[in-house]
Amino acid sequence: MPSGKTLKLVLYEALQLAALAVPVFVVMERFAGLMRDVRGRDLTAYWLVVAASVAYVTSAVLLVWVPLKYLILRRRGFISEVTQWRPTALAYLILCTLPCFAIFAASSKVQVDRGLRLDRFAELPVSLVLLGLICVDLTERIRPCRLIGPSDSLDSDFDPPGPVLTQLERVTTVTGQLPAADEGPKGPTQTPPQARNGGAPGRRRDLAAPPGAGAGAAYLYSSPLRRRSRSGPLGFLWRRDGRSEALADGFLFWLDAAEMVRVAGEPAVFYSAWVFPVYALAFLSALRVVVAPHNPLSASAGVALQEVPFCVLRVALIAAFGFVTPVLYPLKNVLVSLAFFYFTFLARLRIFRRQSMF
Repeated sequence: MPSGKTLKLVLYEALQLAALAVPVFVVMERFAGLMRDVRGRDLTAYWLVVAASVAYVTSAVLLVWVPLKYLILRRRGFISEVTQWRPTALAYLILCTLPCFAIFAASSKVQVDRGLRLDRFAELPVSLVLLGLICVDLTERIRPCRLIGPSDSLDSDFDPPGPVLTQLERVTTVTGQLPAADEGPKGPTQTPPQARNGGAPGRRRDLAAPPGAGAGAAYLYSSPLRRRSRSGPLGFLWRRDGRSEALADGFLFWLDAAEMVRVAGEPAVFYSAWVFPVYALAFLSALRVVVAPHNPLSASAGVALQEVPFCVLRVALIAAFGFVTPVLYPLKNVLVSLAFFYFTFLARLRIFRRQSMF
């Protein structure tokens, strides 16, 4: 009987292969039906497109996908030194996402040239392409983790390790503890360490509150409530696991791109020249998945490939077609871009590092 690692490997590889093949087949079949209707119910055009899709998927899998997977799993060649980016995600974008987005744009061009409005490729084809992207991203995120038992790779602890503060009191400064300069020859009086801190013997006072925290902040920095809440009949409400959080983060990672692709399915946008920049920028945004999550370039890549281009395009779409997209999304792009530039560049300037400023 195969081991658990082998079963997990087969499950991940089968899921990624399905994410590669199924969207291409579905999109090409819809495009074949569109060509059949455009050519007056010509079945020859339909079967030619279907045969081309089968030949393309077979060639891509055998000539690119399988050799690349072999190099990755065996850690052969230059793949053994790759840690900051994902070769699997890049191959998927080139083999699946790029052809599907190109077919969407080409179908719009074909219908506009013929003066027809037959299929906008909404819902199922677009959803399958995005779902395939999400599946490839999620499998790469949770590949190092176990599928059963506690998490062994992602942080699943609720409280960070460190000292626990249960009570905060005012601590006198070092200057206040020093003897006065005019005490004379008697010299300073020896004071026990616990008396200097204003506490009883045997109590630890080596932990102080964060800067600016007063006596009323003791409740905020104490943790007996959190520790007691872990036990009891409702203790399961405090449990967390990094694997489930990785799944949630994976879907949130693609939320903005999914909204941009949805805008492309609007009739006013799909049957116009605006469909080309929409799908082009959507594919450009998908390139973010190539960068590994722990790579420091992931933040700048998100701003350069998604936030700034999406903001400009959404403002242009709203000006041209009205509110085809909610105002929330361009506001989100603006705020994220401004926050990135401020905290990355402006906040480091000397003028912003003055102690008198907040």
